[in-house]
This record gives sequence, C-alpha cells and structure tokens, in this order.
Amino acid sequence: MSLDNRPIYTGGCQCGAVRFRVEGALGDASICHCRMCQKAFGSFYAPLVSVRDARLDWTRGEPKYFASSSHVDRGFCANCGTPLTFTAPDGVGLAIGAFDNPAEIVPLIQWGTEAKLPYVDAIPQLPGEDTMADVSSAPYLVELVSYQHPDHDTEQWPPKERS
Repeated sequence: MSLDNRPIYTGGCQCGAVRFRVEGALGDASICHCRMCQKAFGSFYAPLVSVRDARLDWTRGEPKYFASSSHVDRGFCANCGTPLTFTAPDGVGLAIGAFDNPAEIVPLIQWGTEAKLPYVDAIPQLPGEDTMADVSSAPYLVELVSYQHPDHDTEQWPPKERS
C-alpha cells in the first residue's frame, strides 16, 4: 500500500528490461479468446486487467508498441518479447502474467468466446506433474539456471555477474 492506502502492484517482462508500477485499484480482469489476442500472446487466450483508473508508471525501460488494429496498440518488451499491454480508446490493460503476484488478480469474465479453442475448457482435467518430474526425459532440468528476472523490483538488471 502507498502512504494514502492505495494498493501498489509491480511487474515486468521476462528479461527485466521493462518494469512497471501501478498505484490504485485495478479494474476488471478478463480473459480474451479472440484470434488477435491469441496471436499477440502466442497462447490460447490473453489474460488482461484494466489499469484505467490507476496510475501506471514504467520504472525501467518502456514497451515497444505494435498497432494490431485500427484502435488497439499492443505493448511488449523489445528485448525478450513478453506481451505487456493492450491499449484501446477506453484505456490500458496489462498482462496479468507480467505482474509480480499474478495469483492475486482473478479474471471475472471471458471475451471473444467465438474464437475460443475447443479444448481450453478440458485443460484442467489433463494429468499434471511438477516440472522436476520430467528429469528422466529432460535431464538438463537438474542443471537449469534461470536468467528470468525475479518477481520483485531490483536496482540493477541483469546482475553484474551476467552483464
């Protein structure tokens, strides 16, 4: 919380070149299944949350933008490609997965369901395993070192030893 009791959220891209800070209440969180969002995120759908009534500051770097339609710009990290923003005439949405604590942002509605992939609703019924359960077929996991930015602000990124 800030000094005036407004909630504060932070986040950024995978490589750490772009970081943001949101002060104030987030708007509605949603998932969009439209084909444009599928392609922009390279995924089954785009999880987004509105920040139109909050203050959004870029604390390290800024996104690069692509005009995906006549009314929408999509922001992403130019270094690692992480999708970050959806900017439309009614405001900015941020990618929920780019927040440092995405679990606290719960989608309330689905949009673009005409393009929803037919198997999306069945995904929770698929068998699930922890990452390290795959060591026998992917032995490199034992020695894997993540270069992903941590889920908190850092004074410098990348660390000096990796610069």
